[in-house]
Amino acid sequence: MEWKEKLISLYFYISESKALKNYLSTVRQSNNRSFDFTDEEAITIYLFGILQKHSEVKDIYNYTKDHLSNWFPNLPSYQAFDNRLNTISGVFAVLIKELIKEGTGRLLFVNESLLDSMPIIVAGKNRSSSARVGRDVCGKGYCSSKELYYYGLKLHLMGFVRPGTLPMPEYCFVTDAKENDLVAARPLLEQVYNRKVYADKIYGDSDFIQLLEQLNNTTIITPIKRKKGQLLEDAADNLFSKAVSGIRQPIESIFNWINAKTQIQNATKVRSTKGLMVHVWAKFAAALFMLCFSVFNS
Repeated sequence: MEWKEKLISLYFYISESKALKNYLSTVRQSNNRSFDFTDEEAITIYLFGILQKHSEVKDIYNYTKDHLSNWFPNLPSYQAFDNRLNTISGVFAVLIKELIKEGTGRLLFVNESLLDSMPIIVAGKNRSSSARVGRDVCGKGYCSSKELYYYGLKLHLMGFVRPGTLPMPEYCFVTDAKENDLVAARPLLEQVYNRKVYADKIYGDSDFIQLLEQLNNTTIITPIKRKKGQLLEDAADNLFSKAVSGIRQPIESIFNWINAKTQIQNATKVRSTKGLMVHVWAKFAAALFMLCFSVFNS
């Protein structure tokens, strides 16, 4: 009964969300669309497929057709299902806002956050210069932690510190892969007040840090960069950097956890910008369901 409970819970959450209903009402404009198969069913099927460890749209469709036909008797053709997901692609961003509100609303007062980004790979090194998918949102960049050149996006995440467990996401957004992390995060950080934010060295701009402290009482704490020409790191600086890196470890862990659960980083089979947005935000939404509700975390 476990999978049935998960499927029913998911469908009711989606069907009863006022925010999702409001969004879907804005895209239900065509007189030619069939409503025998509803948008809520399409969303449920795709998210449930991800929760069942299927990664690609075609795999999720085939799984539903082969095993859940009694639950979704009006399942259309694969092409119609894929087109429906692309048509309502923005719904997953709306869903993420709802789930973040759900998750953060359960926290006691927290004034410490973690900030970082992870790559969403549309094309690897060998194809990074010739890839064409999502040219309006993607770019060619380098991931230092993976020592990888790639074409695609960056998923930026700021989450509340939760000692002993994964951070709870508070804000998330995407940029093209070539965007500098600090430049991308500045508009967000300028709106954060009374906070300690632990981040990587790339966020350690002393002028910006000082400005945030003065205006917002927000402190960005990063490992200490070596000065130009400095060969050896000061022992105290080294201890401080190790301490900060230890505090930051959970955000690296949540990226690894999300990818292990959803394969979000691998977008090499995506063929359109809308398809890429479905890939990223639906998989992130599925991860949030697992973080926020125990019924989905199994």
